[in-house]
Amino acid sequence: FRKAVIATGGRPFVPDNIPGLKEAPYTTNLSLFNLQQLPKRMVILGAGVVALEMAQAFASFGSDVTVLQRSRLLSKGDEEAAEVIKQTLVDEGVKFLSGVSVNEVTTIKEATNDGDLPLMSVSLSCSEHSEPISLDCECLLLALGRTANVESMGLESAGVDFHPSKGVYVNDFSQSVSNPDIYAVGDCVSDVFRLTHMSGEMAKVVVQNALFKGQWRLSSLVVPAVMYTDPEYATVGKIHVDDNNNVVSPIENNEEVDIYKAELQHNDRAILDSSDKTSFVKICCKKGTGTIVGCTIVSTRAGEMINEVSLAMKHDISLEGVGRNIHSYPTLGESVMGCGIQFINSRWETVSLLFPQSHRSLPKCSKYYM
Repeated sequence: FRKAVIATGGRPFVPDNIPGLKEAPYTTNLSLFNLQQLPKRMVILGAGVVALEMAQAFASFGSDVTVLQRSRLLSKGDEEAAEVIKQTLVDEGVKFLSGVSVNEVTTIKEATNDGDLPLMSVSLSCSEHSEPISLDCECLLLALGRTANVESMGLESAGVDFHPSKGVYVNDFSQSVSNPDIYAVGDCVSDVFRLTHMSGEMAKVVVQNALFKGQWRLSSLVVPAVMYTDPEYATVGKIHVDDNNNVVSPIENNEEVDIYKAELQHNDRAILDSSDKTSFVKICCKKGTGTIVGCTIVSTRAGEMINEVSLAMKHDISLEGVGRNIHSYPTLGESVMGCGIQFINSRWETVSLLFPQSHRSLPKCSKYYM
């Protein structure tokens, strides 16, 4: 062949250091939707996107759901957003245990051929209890991330460098770093977003670069991500949150940021729709500029709202440009515009006809739009 593409995807990660787990009839997102009965009790190992989406869904169906957190929810995301989502799920009956270390999984009863669910017991230590406890459940959902499908494929013979769990190492053109005639896309690639739309965009990159001598770079992609809880949680940009919940290092060179926040409790569409009053839009810009480097949205239809910010970032539209773009009324998207209005207002200067010379410049307004 002249060119080849590796697109073998990924699979749910299953830890190998928990006694009894591999022998237990656990569930992953691949098999969860094959359940024939609603489990009375569900234990979810993990606190990321899949864990929280399924926790809320099965709690709404009537299952008694417990989420086991090793670290905080959405550990790489906005802590304020994580707390809003967590409180919503708690209000809906989901239980959370934090600082969890699973000691053992015991299979009490296997599933039967007539559709009866299995029964398992999870022994664990956690922050909420001084002594180890056990939780019985009919469904143990593993939601601990994904691992690449790259082993036992003979990639070594093809001269393709890879990590056994992270995946194939590629350059900015999605070529194997060790064999440029081989490309890779999707969940089998190291250090890329493991999202369906990311895989689709990588496929476009590879077609253009491999077949039409393109120079389309992965680093040029602006990739939003959405968690489909209610409210939804959407993000875009390279945002990092430190231990004190300060947004830092959203882009290279550890540049500082300004944060503009609009809360939806005063948004007329959210009021009409009875949306959660704790929802918000938070946009981060390079400090002292309108250059958008990241955004977090917690809201109904956050996945629709984030696309406007992604477009602005992709085409270097400033936050001022977003604020001066007319938004239809009443819409949730007006809250994105609200962040832009804050940016504009923070740079207002007074007119000498209205104020004395000594007060010609007003202090900058708060970057939180209420």
